[in-house]
Amino acid sequence: MPSIPTVSARKFIKVLQKKGFVLHRVTGSHHIFVRKADQLSVSVPVHAGRDLSHGITRSILKDAEITLEEFLQLL
Repeated sequence: MPSIPTVSARKFIKVLQKKGFVLHRVTGSHHIFVRKADQLSVSVPVHAGRDLSHGITRSILKDAEITLEEFLQLL
């Protein structure tokens, strides 16, 4: 199993958008994305100058129902 890369929140958001998620609202530093097809929602913390940790990345991928292999292809 490949390891999870360190990515910025902006790169992660681009992957979510490729998977059909759209920005629903912004609450503080958290951007809430929703996939209209099944109303699945995902929260991404956006902090300038900081990358997402491996644990946060893994958690968001699980919530968005995206496999690690699929994520690596979409980067």
